[in-house]
Amino acid sequence: MTDEVVFYHNPRSRAQMAHWMLEEVGAPYRIVPIDFGKGEHKAPSFLALNPMGKLPTIVHRGTVVTETAAIIAYLADAYPQAGLAPALDDPSRGTYYRWLFFGAGCIEPALLDEILKRPAPEQKTALGWGSYDDVLNALKTALGKGPYLLGDRFSAADVYVGSELRWGMMFGAPGLKGETLFEDYVARLNDRPALQRIEATAG
Repeated sequence: MTDEVVFYHNPRSRAQMAHWMLEEVGAPYRIVPIDFGKGEHKAPSFLALNPMGKLPTIVHRGTVVTETAAIIAYLADAYPQAGLAPALDDPSRGTYYRWLFFGAGCIEPALLDEILKRPAPEQKTALGWGSYDDVLNALKTALGKGPYLLGDRFSAADVYVGSELRWGMMFGAPGLKGETLFEDYVARLNDRPALQRIEATAG
């Protein structure tokens, strides 16, 4: 069975996060472009892989993996030589999971709500992320021990959380630009050769 990752991709989607991760781990991969304008994400052949019709989606060793955080975590474990996830018996594995899935469960929905100006419900406890300010304050706590989420160690969690912060800054999410802690963190990530490679090829 081939070790090649089949990567369904559109550069104007969350697939850019998975693309960065593929470069970080050094996985052999083949890009299958998905044209949103032509509706290729809703074609029966693609829906057979991902019924949500969303990117990113990968196929590796005969297994389909969807959901950005899951793909990033999967690739970190599939290519352990890259050192982007703590070992199973490493206590920092818990911290790694904590912030990786904080990205999926809190940062992303909070950013989307803020950028799209969705009205907040009166009962904020119904939201898994509490409030936008709660999310930013938690991130400040995490990065205050920096330079990365695991202290001195760059990990797959930084690929996901960093991608979301970069996206939030691009779309003007409040409280990000001008905050030295976030700006310095994103600047460190922007210096990653793997990220620079995919940015150079983005269409």
